[in-house]
Amino acid sequence: MDTLHTLFYFIVAIAILVAFHEYGHFWAARKVGIKVIRFSIGFGKPLISWQKSPADTQFVVAAIPLGGYVKMVDEREEAVKAEDLPYAFNRQPLLARTAVVAAGPIANLLLAVVLFWLVLVIGEAGVRPVIGGVEAGSLAEQAGFAAGDEIISVDETATPTWIEALDTLLTSAIDGKTEISVVTKAIDDSQQVRLIHLTEQDVQTPETLHKRLGLKPWVPTIKPVIGKVLEDGVAKQAGLQSGDLIISADGTAITDWQQWVDYVQARPDVEIKLLLERSGAPLSLSITPRSEQQGEGKAVGKIGAGVDTPKDLLDSMMVTHALSPWDAVPVAGKRVWFYAVTTLKMMGKMVVGSASVENLSGPISIAQYAGQSAEMGFTAFLKFLGLVSVSLGVLNLLPVPVLDGGHLLFFAVEAVKGSPIPERIQLYFQQAGMLLLMLLMGLAMFLDIGRLFQ
Repeated sequence: MDTLHTLFYFIVAIAILVAFHEYGHFWAARKVGIKVIRFSIGFGKPLISWQKSPADTQFVVAAIPLGGYVKMVDEREEAVKAEDLPYAFNRQPLLARTAVVAAGPIANLLLAVVLFWLVLVIGEAGVRPVIGGVEAGSLAEQAGFAAGDEIISVDETATPTWIEALDTLLTSAIDGKTEISVVTKAIDDSQQVRLIHLTEQDVQTPETLHKRLGLKPWVPTIKPVIGKVLEDGVAKQAGLQSGDLIISADGTAITDWQQWVDYVQARPDVEIKLLLERSGAPLSLSITPRSEQQGEGKAVGKIGAGVDTPKDLLDSMMVTHALSPWDAVPVAGKRVWFYAVTTLKMMGKMVVGSASVENLSGPISIAQYAGQSAEMGFTAFLKFLGLVSVSLGVLNLLPVPVLDGGHLLFFAVEAVKGSPIPERIQLYFQQAGMLLLMLLMGLAMFLDIGRLFQ
């Protein structure tokens, strides 16, 4: 994927999420009568700045797009003019200060509701959840799944697409369930209830669960015709073009696309001699699949090319799931609640060691997800924004000093004891919170860099 494409959509995503978060603080501050000095999207040197008058709020877009802030009049930060003292944050009642701090994360959660509502109303296109194969010894085989079964629902939640089915299975597992009920429909339209039994080891990471489930999507028999060729892939470098029909590889006849995929994946960094048909004429060339790590360190071959899928075949397996604007409202709210609770549970599992820290994502991973979702389409990008907005809202509500949740914790203590916590003690906890946050960010970056090398 083009780096500029990824970077562009990452900046767009961060700008939207930060703008709504900070606007929550800004809106609440104005409502309770606090004077706002600056509203900034990004940190560092201002690139764009607008201010109606010296007495009004300065709106800024800054150079480093990794956050933002709302600067209010506050005696704890700098000297305040006498005429501005009634509008200082620190002089406001406890309830007003609490509302201002809580408004940022709440704005992110409300934004997520709107984004999921849009996704539900516009409709999500996806592949029907038809099972193509079940791996021997897998959880799916133990539960009685069979090739040709279509997944109708997971724990009474409808799953119209393959992605919805996998997402619901994953979230049910993260929710701590040891038994997941799946309704399937066989080729003869008869329905069965399959029970998947899980252990703690099965849900260490999404990749682990996916592997142990052992479910493979139905893949039609498709001619091995090259479709899209990535600019930075080895297929492009070797001379493969869209429309090329693969006849044989190392003398072995290739009759369908899946056979070709399996052949390539089994040969990372191994040269393959190809016989092609291009525009009716035979053509020979060589290609060496690039080695990429996939699941528990296993190396697989990748060439950076996709299949040319016949449109009528693709259409027969595609479905679009949409709701009316009214029906989508409670469903969007339930999704946000579910993802928020799931996020908290996953964080808790990582803290106690029952889930791997590899579930952490840093800015590099988020940037990649932003680019990938944008390439998949508008609704996929909206869904990505919704998921990250939930995570941002939940993260900021954690009772960690320097985060909004840390300030809310200080306010709760103030409400109990009847007076603010001394600034010296607050500063100590904020420094500890900053250190913890820096360590987590460092770990997330380390994992991100590790994924890049994989």
